[in-house]
Amino acid sequence: MSETGELDAEDRKIVTLARSVRVRNSVPEGAAVRDGTGRTYAAGTVDLTSLRLSALQTAVAMAVASGATSLEAAAVVTEATSVSDADRAAVRDLGGPDTPVLLAGPDGSVRTTTPAG
Repeated sequence: MSETGELDAEDRKIVTLARSVRVRNSVPEGAAVRDGTGRTYAAGTVDLTSLRLSALQTAVAMAVASGATSLEAAAVVTEATSVSDADRAAVRDLGGPDTPVLLAGPDGSVRTTTPAG
């Protein structure tokens, strides 16, 4: 985020990707992460009988499975009013405690930006 509170282009991109996944897949949450090299990974909620992952956990898992060793930022689009501890932990595990986690509403408006920490 810029000093004026506006999203920079790269953060706006992950919010847009997260929102798109949520709408396209008709899932409760969409998420996207940007790794240390600038690659992005977007995912939706996984809700199977034998496997349940939040959108953000799924996006982090996709990044890890693709060889990412760090994260620059994460975004989740949801109706929820906060990012769960489990989601922040997944981001922290790969990105560290200072990795920003953007929480946006279904319209894509960012409500909060907090460190994963």
